[in-house]
Amino acid sequence: MTVEFKSKEQKSKFYNSTAWKKLRIVIKERDNNECQECKRQGRVFIDTNEYSERANRKKIQLVVDHIKELEDYPELALEPDNLEVLCVTCHNKKHGRYFLGFTPKINKWADDERW
Repeated sequence: MTVEFKSKEQKSKFYNSTAWKKLRIVIKERDNNECQECKRQGRVFIDTNEYSERANRKKIQLVVDHIKELEDYPELALEPDNLEVLCVTCHNKKHGRYFLGFTPKINKWADDERW
């Protein structure tokens, strides 16, 4: 029997599990706390450990993302090869989440020669 992650409750239970929390730490260390998509684009984005007074916690700047989606591939939920670190901007872009006033930055150097 395969575990499913279709409902909000099922996903919430998974993301609050000890196994997921421990694996997130391992994946962030493996990826040097750097956004892997930014890295592929020739940029560097690392966690600055900023604190949010309003939220009363550390700002979330990096997330561990399932490359193949959790609800589509539940058997890969805890598979390290299916996980990578992304910054919040890249994660939102991947999932098509754009917010009012947010426009993706255009890389003016994209067509430049790299040396």
